[in-house]
Amino acid sequence: MNDPLPADNKASLFSHRPFVQLYTLRLGSNTSNQMLAVVVAYQVYELTDSAWHLGLVGLVQFLPPLLLMLPAGQIADRFNRRGILRCAFAVELAVSIGLMLIALSPRASVELIYALLLLNASARTFEQPVTQAILPAMIPREWLSRAVPTIVFANRISILAGPAIGGGLYLFGPAAAYAACALLLVIAGVMSLAMPDVPITGERPKVNIESLFGGFRFLWRCKPVLGAMTLDLMAVLFGTVTALLPIFARDILEIGPAGAGILRSSQAVGALLVAGAMARFPITRNAGAAVLMGFACYGAGVLVFGLSEIAVLSIVALMVAGAGDMVSTIIRQTIIQISTPDAMRGRVFAVNQLFVGSSVQLGGFTSGMMAALIGAVPAVVVGGCTVVATVALWTWLFPSLRRMDRADEPQPY
Repeated sequence: MNDPLPADNKASLFSHRPFVQLYTLRLGSNTSNQMLAVVVAYQVYELTDSAWHLGLVGLVQFLPPLLLMLPAGQIADRFNRRGILRCAFAVELAVSIGLMLIALSPRASVELIYALLLLNASARTFEQPVTQAILPAMIPREWLSRAVPTIVFANRISILAGPAIGGGLYLFGPAAAYAACALLLVIAGVMSLAMPDVPITGERPKVNIESLFGGFRFLWRCKPVLGAMTLDLMAVLFGTVTALLPIFARDILEIGPAGAGILRSSQAVGALLVAGAMARFPITRNAGAAVLMGFACYGAGVLVFGLSEIAVLSIVALMVAGAGDMVSTIIRQTIIQISTPDAMRGRVFAVNQLFVGSSVQLGGFTSGMMAALIGAVPAVVVGGCTVVATVALWTWLFPSLRRMDRADEPQPY
């Protein structure tokens, strides 16, 4: 199935072709999605001049994962994972082309934009658990502790580059940015065609309610992961500022669409630095305490961003928030990859995506609603304070998370 493995387990991950294909696939797909997110948000804000509509952008993208993520996880554990990726990329490519055509039309329809976002979010719902579940099939198991931060590093490159490129291309019109999204999806699709097949080891799940909720049962038993995941959920629900960045960029910091892209990328810069450091120097002791400290930094960064009226300080605050969030992300994903049986990976990562990834859209909706009610600055300040208070509460509620030492060893469940 795979290329011959290098004899030295310390060899570069990029000497192994299947890993390079997966890395390129995720880089292209995630960069396209990040570009699309910043372009759609700024376009909708220009069309409506409404924080309410910015919140709706987040809500539209949250509903498909909420409704489809569990079936998507079961499908990822029953059917050919490479085929699922190809279908998802075909739909996402069609969405990017559709958004480009809307942008070129004399009167852009906000309703049609929402409909295409709904379709794109549905395709992403099926793509996400598969791209995470196939990682162990691309490399030897003993490489996972290095591969996880490297893949997360690629994701953060996407979050860094995508919004900045999207914001820059927006200066030439949203159609140019949507065309670039389509090109990146073509690259991801080609990688899905070239990568080796990924057979599922172990017994495939039966189609029943018990099997459908298998991912939830696994995570409920693995308390350190449950604590980190729910803390991430609370942080995203109350501490997300992404949906409000067009307001801060245009009305508070006065730095325009390109500045909105830079703000959206700032969290990724901090996260990128941490991911690169952890790929080379992984946290080997006191991993649970590192998770809690990371979220405290995230909340503090959001709080400072909300109070800042200086562009440079706002960028630095978002970098601190991104760095803190990355610590938890790497530790949580390392535990899941090492502890989860292959036949359950799709369902477990579906739940992970539902809790962590999809909640970003819900967080965007709640922040938009809060901003509409009390203003953008108070909404962000309240969110940052809530995250810090939640860290203190979770330290008491999840003692197994606080005491967790090594993240690269299977956790009891």
